[in-house]
Amino acid sequence: MNATVEDIGGDVSRRDFLYLATGAFAAIGAAGALWPLVDQMNPDASALSLATIEVDLAPIQNGQAITILWRGMPVFVRNRTPEEIEKAKNVAVSDLKDPVARILSSTAEIPATDGNITKPGKENWLVAIGICTHLGCVPKGQNPGDPRGPYGGWFCVCHGSIYDTAGRVRGGPAPRNLDIPPYDFIDGTKIKLG
Repeated sequence: MNATVEDIGGDVSRRDFLYLATGAFAAIGAAGALWPLVDQMNPDASALSLATIEVDLAPIQNGQAITILWRGMPVFVRNRTPEEIEKAKNVAVSDLKDPVARILSSTAEIPATDGNITKPGKENWLVAIGICTHLGCVPKGQNPGDPRGPYGGWFCVCHGSIYDTAGRVRGGPAPRNLDIPPYDFIDGTKIKLG
């Protein structure tokens, strides 16, 4: 039997369709096989539950501090005295080693004034990530007998960085202020981190 030009054109079209169908089937199969591998990289429920935590501030007396763990990092929460607040407010930004407030929920570069670091109306509460910005040590100053340095904040015994009561670096090798985590007051005595 003699093949015509129409028959050859029909065979090519059928062959192209089979190639395309096979490729599409293989792509869908590969995506279906890879999905569980990609999905298992998402955080599990226990990790998501640590993304936000609530902290009751009622037991923290004036002048006391606590350390809580949030996302694997120590967070310093200090109920500052009126004297500590006044000292922090009276510092000129031009006198600071790092004039920028490091607020993790914002990309804006805002001045490191005490008012920008704390929440309005709640200036006695300082919440800061308790990791020295030099090499990642945890500074001393949370416990009553800890060295706090000449500014009354925190002192990193690893390499001598000094922070004031607003978490701003005032001396030593630390290049920047303590980071301020995202937090909000959910009522008068509780904050929500994250």
